[in-house]
Amino acid sequence: MKRGTQISDYLQPLQPNQTQCYLTNTLQVADIIEWVLGQIGKSEVWQTSFSISEEFLRRLYFISKSGNVETIHLLLDFKATQKTLRLWSFLTQVIEHTYLADNHSKVILIRSDSMSVAIITSQNLTRGNRHESAIVTTDTAVYATLYDEITDLIKNKSVPLSELYNAQIQS
Repeated sequence: MKRGTQISDYLQPLQPNQTQCYLTNTLQVADIIEWVLGQIGKSEVWQTSFSISEEFLRRLYFISKSGNVETIHLLLDFKATQKTLRLWSFLTQVIEHTYLADNHSKVILIRSDSMSVAIITSQNLTRGNRHESAIVTTDTAVYATLYDEITDLIKNKSVPLSELYNAQIQS
């Protein structure tokens, strides 16, 4: 987030605001994840993206240390495999389950005992200065649809990153 910017300049609290959106170059997806977790507490996080960066992983590491993250699942694209494998040792310290598939979606699902939040964004799990957009919703039907589709993609059309990493080490 750029200095002097507050999330409240773009988004209001999740309750009672079921669906909100933004288009800006001042917010980062990590800012939104942290903001959601601050409102709903300890949660399971599902993330999909084309790729992930070391800078985003660093931010996610500190977000995880807040105690509000129960577990993280990550789905990335096969085309980003080499970049992802270079981040392997750091990635495994932050994210419990990483998968690769033909994926270009950028979705974050955050679920606690009290609430489910879906974030659909244009931003990869990277840090940039481009204008990015997102929709943030607590609509349970949206969350359920995306959750079902992501878990189907993971179960039926993905490869666990650990399998690719182990194959690379053995070759």
